[in-house]
Amino acid sequence: MNKYSYILKAINQVELFSIELEKNISHTIVKVLTIERWKGNLLMKKLAATAMAGILAVTMAACGASEESTGDTTKKNDKVLTMGTSADYFPFEYIDTAKGDDIVGFDVAIAKEVTKNLGYDLKIEDMEFGSLLGALSAGRVDFVMAGMTPTDERKKNADFTDIYFQSKNLVMTKDKAIASDDELKGKKLGVQLGSIQEALAKDRYKDSEAVSLNKIPEIIQELNTGRIDALIIEDAVAVKYMDQDKALKTYEIKEDGPTGSAVAFKKGDKMRDDFNKELKKMIDNGDIDKLAEEWFQKEAK
Repeated sequence: MNKYSYILKAINQVELFSIELEKNISHTIVKVLTIERWKGNLLMKKLAATAMAGILAVTMAACGASEESTGDTTKKNDKVLTMGTSADYFPFEYIDTAKGDDIVGFDVAIAKEVTKNLGYDLKIEDMEFGSLLGALSAGRVDFVMAGMTPTDERKKNADFTDIYFQSKNLVMTKDKAIASDDELKGKKLGVQLGSIQEALAKDRYKDSEAVSLNKIPEIIQELNTGRIDALIIEDAVAVKYMDQDKALKTYEIKEDGPTGSAVAFKKGDKMRDDFNKELKKMIDNGDIDKLAEEWFQKEAK
């Protein structure tokens, strides 16, 4: 073998080595890339799984919240009735300051009994008397119970139950007794805003000045300070103020129109008939009289 043969053999070996090296390098690169791609796919799968789990968790939470909200709304709509009242009308409805801000009274006791018998919980919303029927028409309350008399004017905006408690209106004065309507001419006559007494003062005592205020205690205070000469008040409400102050005098107003208290419902509300049935039961079995005796013996707040 000459020297050229050795050279050719060496070149062939180098070429073979290069080819094998290239194969090995390619195989390694492919292997590395494959592994990295597998790792990448695994990572993406993990990320996708994590994201999916998060989405499912949020979705389930949202669904749960939606179901819970729907459940609460259903409970509110189906199991709770909201009573609108003006809690300044002792003993019908007033705030028991000894127990915080609890609203209690004759009307409240009746409402609790009726709603319980009908399968509802009772919620009470306190507001000014003059805004009660507006709140009822707007759907902010389910019914109004506030010693309210079902006048023809009020019947245009609400459906009323039968009268569950009869009452009379009195003219109340301080110190000097006023015994007739004639003596009210030119006098300032205090009444509750939006009440039947306000309408009575404006319709019947046109020669007097009607002074309308929001709450009964405010009217009593105006009478005590001499800023009004008299006021019109319901007899059941008047009695305890008279017990507290012997200087208060009254006389009864003779009326031809409706007197007494009824429950107001939104026009067309069939719940009115259900209330009527329960109220009739309470009247027939004497429960209304028992509650009246209980509440009308309490001290005015």
